[in-house]
Order: sequence, then structure tokens, then C-alpha cells
Amino acid sequence: MEILYSIHLFLRWLIVLVALVAIVKFALGWLKGGAFKGMDRGLSAAFSGLMDLQATLGIALLIWMAVGGAEFAWQRAAHGLIMIVAAVLGHLPARWKGAADSVRFRNALFCILAAFVLIFVGVAIII
Repeated sequence: MEILYSIHLFLRWLIVLVALVAIVKFALGWLKGGAFKGMDRGLSAAFSGLMDLQATLGIALLIWMAVGGAEFAWQRAAHGLIMIVAAVLGHLPARWKGAADSVRFRNALFCILAAFVLIFVGVAIII
């Protein structure tokens, strides 16, 4: 269980890094009117994929703790729920595949920003 927990802790920093890069890239693309290219799709996909991995590890940890007889804590439940919502937000940019580039940049930016805020709230609850 410790290795899962360690990976879960490490992965959050990778998510923060990818989110920050994506936020800057999408904001610049939206403001400068750039084209939504392969790197942009890759950043969006990397963020959502990392969020999925993090959510899977978190669910595995919760199950492991429940099976191991760990006491239920509302903070863990709230953390999990908030993070699931953040993971869903990370997938929303894929809904605008056919939209104009400026719309894709704007929507991806706001989705990742919202997910980023939820990540901080979720982490603050658990600490």
C-alpha cells in the first residue's frame, strides 16, 4: 500500500506541472489566436490521462484502506468526490474537437483551470 500511496503523492506534482504548462499554452493560444495543434491535443490528453491514473490510484487506496479496516473519514470521501469531478473536467476539452481553434483554446483553458482549483481544494481537505 505504501508504494501506491507514494506514487499517488508523486503523481500530483506531475499533474500540477502538466496543468501549469497547459494553462499557459492554452491562454497564449486563445489570446494570440493560434491554431490548436498536436502539442495542444497532447497536453489536453496528458492532463486527462494523468487525472485518470491518479483517480484510479486513489480509488485503489480507498478500497485497500476499507478492506484493511481503516476508519472512515469524511475528509477522504470529500477528497475523492472533488477529485472525481476534477477528473471529469479534465476530459471536457475533448467535447470541442470540431470547434474553432479559439473556442477550443478557451474551453480547454477554463476546464483545466477549474480542475486545477478543485485539485487544490481537494488536497487542502485531506491535509
